[in-house]
Amino acid sequence: MRLQSPSISELHAFAQAARLGSYTQAADALQVTQGAISRAIARLEEHLGFAVFERQGRRSVLTTAGRQYLDAVGPAIFTIESATQAMRRKREGRHVRLSMPPTLFSHWLIPRLPDFTAHHPGTVLSFAPYRRDDPVTSPDIDAWIRIGSMPFPDTLHASYLVGRDLVPICLPHDALSICRPQDLLRRPLLAHTNYPDNWARWFEKMGCEGPCPAPAADFELVGMLVQAVIAGMGVAVVQRCLIEDDLAAGRVAIPVHRPFQIERGYFLCQPASRPASHALQDFQRWLLQQAQVDCARYAST
Repeated sequence: MRLQSPSISELHAFAQAARLGSYTQAADALQVTQGAISRAIARLEEHLGFAVFERQGRRSVLTTAGRQYLDAVGPAIFTIESATQAMRRKREGRHVRLSMPPTLFSHWLIPRLPDFTAHHPGTVLSFAPYRRDDPVTSPDIDAWIRIGSMPFPDTLHASYLVGRDLVPICLPHDALSICRPQDLLRRPLLAHTNYPDNWARWFEKMGCEGPCPAPAADFELVGMLVQAVIAGMGVAVVQRCLIEDDLAAGRVAIPVHRPFQIERGYFLCQPASRPASHALQDFQRWLLQQAQVDCARYAST
């Protein structure tokens, strides 16, 4: 069977350029020429049939299709790289294997991983395929990041990371005409398929009286929900930790800055009966520090 996927060199060029926003910086990171990066991404775009980057000043910014493609292939690229490093450094015994939801992996963890590798260059991270119903007992996985709420079973050690902070989002130009929570009642509401009550809970917390309008559309993935907002379909309420890139790039805005937390969030879980390795302890401390920085920043905005 003829393979339909791009080459690994094209995918690495794409992922690095997306992370750094620059072909030149991607070339430095991969120790190749800027021309090699440009040619690799051109081949990738020809293979896919659509542009993955667009120029914004001096930066190369992902297109909507490029962002969707990165969300899909990013975890696989990192898994391949991690597995390769793991085999090369296996004798050092500094290895952590993790399972986590792809959305949190792509939007929250990946941008922070260079900091971990800089501080712990001898530790190899690898990522197992995510399974929502995984019993969290596999001996091949050291820890899991799961969405849930306290209390967890006594058989697990669970530490809260991020995800409890919900915020409404809209297009930046629409934010100018939204002065109070009630203004959102007149906009098409977009919802997450698995959590359709998020809007009702948010409006109740904001003191809005009356029934919450039914969603105009619902989406099973947060990435699809955010893209629907960017496309102008309506407004959504999402976890703050999953939209930092979109906020920074000006693709979406938060029209109402009022704190609202739910009990549900992302937790780092590991079997209570299994001692954590030194490498896992290092990763856990680093991960909790990253989460605490974000939680403090959310509380101040």
